[in-house]
Amino acid sequence: MRKEHLLIIRFSALGDVAMMVPVVSSLARTYPDLRITVLSRTFARQLFDDISPNVSFMGADLKVEYRGIKGLNALYRRLTAKNFTAIADFHNVLRSDYLRLRFNLDRYRVAHIKKDRAGRRRLTSTANKCLVQQPSPFKKYADVLSSLGYPVEVKFQSIFPDEGGNLNLLPAVVGPKKANVKWIGIAPFAAHQGKVYPVRLMYQVVEGIASGNPGCRLFLFGKGAKEESVFNEWCQSVPQCVSVGAHLESLYQELILMSHLDVMVSMDSANMHLASLTATPVVSIWGATHPVAGFLGWGQSMDNVIQLDLPCRPCSIFGNKPCLRGDYACLRNIAPEMVVERVNKILSKT
Repeated sequence: MRKEHLLIIRFSALGDVAMMVPVVSSLARTYPDLRITVLSRTFARQLFDDISPNVSFMGADLKVEYRGIKGLNALYRRLTAKNFTAIADFHNVLRSDYLRLRFNLDRYRVAHIKKDRAGRRRLTSTANKCLVQQPSPFKKYADVLSSLGYPVEVKFQSIFPDEGGNLNLLPAVVGPKKANVKWIGIAPFAAHQGKVYPVRLMYQVVEGIASGNPGCRLFLFGKGAKEESVFNEWCQSVPQCVSVGAHLESLYQELILMSHLDVMVSMDSANMHLASLTATPVVSIWGATHPVAGFLGWGQSMDNVIQLDLPCRPCSIFGNKPCLRGDYACLRNIAPEMVVERVNKILSKT
């Protein structure tokens, strides 16, 4: 009898792919004899390499090697050589739809995620907004697996053991974590303006945390020219600050560091989801988007969500639409003291 081999497909941004980890991890533990292959963009490999012995990862460069229909056909031929017995499409976009069509025509067991676009439209409507909690991607992924005959209860704590990742794998600038020294992560950027707390206000958050916790260390997460420029200024002004991108070389190293943070401050962004995979509490700041859409990080508490109740929120599911008001009041009107107070409350419990 042929061994069951499940292909899971998700081509997406880092945060969306990170949300697969609790589900795939739970699936692997529930069905230890099931071979599982995750197909995604190459940057996500480090999220799945050590998740379980029965999980493997396959990277696909959709911009070069597998570009267009010709490239997808080449990818399909490569996939069929791996003898899959079932296909789980966790993405449901044009590229995965095409691959799913090919698998369907060849009579594979195939299932795909349901996006419930009608529910999302009601959330972002300007006339009859209806703030009804939408199913999370975690549930939607589990529903796909159940339809393929792999029901799973999603139980997940961290990609690392209880003591966290191995700090010895990080450069000396990070160093060991000393007793009673608080480590706080700050991830102030996101892909879209509607999800970014103004830099001047976030700097006030950094100052507030540093002054209230004089012995703490503040690790600044983010890479890029803009991030580097901002972080250089902050590091010069606030001695406790360390720019993570200037010292760590890989996503895996960042995850190790996140696993030792007492708290992370993040936007509705990939860093919120990455920190969630290490069981680190996240104080998340929301503007154009809203947790009711289902995208709060795994295991995170609504108590640690910082947001304002405005009649226009949410105006977007992903934060990629221009502000209807033109002033991004949903972010600009959040007082830095709100964020600092929530961070200090978490620190007082650790």
